[in-house]
Amino acid sequence: MIELLRSGFAAADEMLGFVPNWLVTVILLAVAAGAALLVYAAIVTLMRQTFGARHPQLRTLLTNSKGPLRLGLIVLAMSLAVRLAPISDAAATIIANVLNVAFIALLGWIAATAVQIFSQIYLFRFKLDTADNLLARKHVTQIRILTRAADVLIFIVTLAAALMTFDQVRQYGVSLFASAGVAGLAVGLAARPLMSNLIAGVQIAVAQPIRLDDVVIVENEWGTIEEITTAYVVIKLWDWRRMVVPLSYFIEKPFQNWTRETSALIGSVFLYVDYTAPIDALRKKLDDIVRGSGLWDGQVVVLQVSDAKESTMELRALVSARSAPAAWDLRCEVREQLIAYLQEHHPEALPRSRQVLEVAERRRETAGGPSLVPERMGEDLPRSR
Repeated sequence: MIELLRSGFAAADEMLGFVPNWLVTVILLAVAAGAALLVYAAIVTLMRQTFGARHPQLRTLLTNSKGPLRLGLIVLAMSLAVRLAPISDAAATIIANVLNVAFIALLGWIAATAVQIFSQIYLFRFKLDTADNLLARKHVTQIRILTRAADVLIFIVTLAAALMTFDQVRQYGVSLFASAGVAGLAVGLAARPLMSNLIAGVQIAVAQPIRLDDVVIVENEWGTIEEITTAYVVIKLWDWRRMVVPLSYFIEKPFQNWTRETSALIGSVFLYVDYTAPIDALRKKLDDIVRGSGLWDGQVVVLQVSDAKESTMELRALVSARSAPAAWDLRCEVREQLIAYLQEHHPEALPRSRQVLEVAERRRETAGGPSLVPERMGEDLPRSR
């Protein structure tokens, strides 16, 4: 086929001998690229009409493979055109080097696209918008972290392979690896944060101390895991601020994960009441509150006297909910309604400070008749009990 194209191009070159060679080369390369794009459009149209909307996985394959397919066809067409172009050996060598770099980039792009396609097809069966999404969050977190780590490795390998096609870079790289001296140490130290986060990402993907949408407390800040990248984690705080934390933080330092095993949580509400507070009535009221709330998951409702202080009793109410936000709202609802119940039905049970005035009575015979006077100075002062 190449010989047939060469004979046809030679005949055309004789007819257009007045056209400069460089212009012929440019036109030939442009025609080759245009023909490649036409073939690409025909292939994409055929695949779209064949698969349509009936096969979502194949549609994902088509969507992600458009870029590599286009680049591959262009590189192939221009490689054929270079063989036919009337150019010098030096120019042909330069164009060949460029095409080699493009081909290596194409291979890296294909590898990254394959990783993306696999991850998307694998995650089709998992939905994060469900009530109990623990399994889905586990798999989504694993796949996303491993996918990003694989993308970084593919980029590094592709870049290294592309640079090694040049003789000067190849010689420098060989001498650098052979010497392994101060320069190698400097490069290693400079790459340490990148490698540390990359290794931490793999550890998090395997051990999974955190997952997407996990509720965590980091540096005394409450929030949910919004995004996990190859270098950092984005935490959406309760007031919509974003905290950006290095990935290695979750391997090296302690933190709280409220949804590590399950999204359900037990929330606590503390009340301080007088010793005359009716505990049984408060237990019944707490039961009525949670049963009338849509936030309670029907698992835990407890009211206990958790402490006895000098002037008050400490009551602790425990209630459970399906998620951390629901647990917070349920705690606030229980606290508000219990306080309103005490104010309305048992105001005497609210915390009070008692003071007792003690006076010793003693009759004195005076000219004016009997009178009440303190037995000793200071005994009529108020005392707290």
